[in-house]
Formats: sequence, C-alpha cells, structure tokens
Amino acid sequence: MLRFALSLRFILLIEGAIAQVMGGTDVFLFGIVLVIFAYNIDFGFVFELGEGEKERLPGWMRPAGMHQLKTMLVGVILVYLVVDFATDWAEGAAVESWVALVKPISILLIAGALRLLAMPKPGDANAH
Repeated sequence: MLRFALSLRFILLIEGAIAQVMGGTDVFLFGIVLVIFAYNIDFGFVFELGEGEKERLPGWMRPAGMHQLKTMLVGVILVYLVVDFATDWAEGAAVESWVALVKPISILLIAGALRLLAMPKPGDANAH
C-alpha cells in the first residue's frame, strides 16, 4: 500500500511538472512571437529603409501589408489559445461540464475566421 501511495504521489508530481513546463514554454513562445510581431511593425511601417537594407532583412521582418500583420496576429492568438487549453487540460483545471467546451469552440471559431481572412478576394490577381 505504501509503494502504491508513493508511486501515485510520484505520478502526480510528474504531471504537475509537465503542466509547469508547458506553461513556461507557452509564455516563452508567446514572448518570442510578440518580439517578431514588433519587428514586423517596426521594419514594415516605422523605419524607412532603403531597398538594399530591405533585401538584407529576413523574410519574416518584411511584411507585405496590414493584411499579413492581421493574419499573423490572429494566428498567434489562435496558437496561444490552443496551448493554453492544452496546459489547462494537463493541469486538470479543465472542468468536466459544458463550460469546458467554451475554449475549444472559440478556438474552432477563430480558426474559421482566420481561414476566411486568408482567402483571396474573388477578383484578386494573386488568387492562384
């Protein structure tokens, strides 16, 4: 019985550690994405760079326009919600009722909105 209690305690400690690592990774990745988003805004709209300087920048630092930034921001929010839901589920904080379905349903709705945002307009030349 003592061995079972110790192994159960060990399993619960591991699950708690996994949830903490997932939460820390979530915060770290969200910080990186915010830095990338800030660079996109800075080098796309704030600083005036010459053509040679723009060519030396990586592709992720050269936004094509506001539509690309909006799409990226919605994608970031979507990834954050998915990771947050997975972290809640790993921690056991997800309540087993209909209220627990609110976050996954909102993730699906935002993913659908992102899909509609990314679709080209009917008369667009770059529709292919």
